[in-house]
Amino acid sequence: MKASTRISGNITVVDLSGRIELGEGSSVLRDTVKDLLAKGQKKILLNMGGVNYIDSSGVGELVSAFTSVRKQDGELKLLKLTRKIRDLLQITKLYTVFEVLDDEAAAVAAFDR
Repeated sequence: MKASTRISGNITVVDLSGRIELGEGSSVLRDTVKDLLAKGQKKILLNMGGVNYIDSSGVGELVSAFTSVRKQDGELKLLKLTRKIRDLLQITKLYTVFEVLDDEAAAVAAFDR
């Protein structure tokens, strides 16, 4: 999995691509979020448009990232889920935990609500 970060207003957008799975894929997500929090960046938008697969370990990392950000009074939102990942989050009832958006401009604006 690959992760790149960019700034949009006062939001850090993390563009993810590849597979979030046991091993390197989930550690990339964990390390990226940990680094952002260490730098004081607490408004994080995970752009999942390029993620084509996520396993149970990857789902666990998403939940862990969400919890870590919340503990530091931050916000983490998800952007552009593929149908497979959207279905997975609905089956696991995590769709109600994460704020999921499809439009980046709307997602960035959602942080200021």
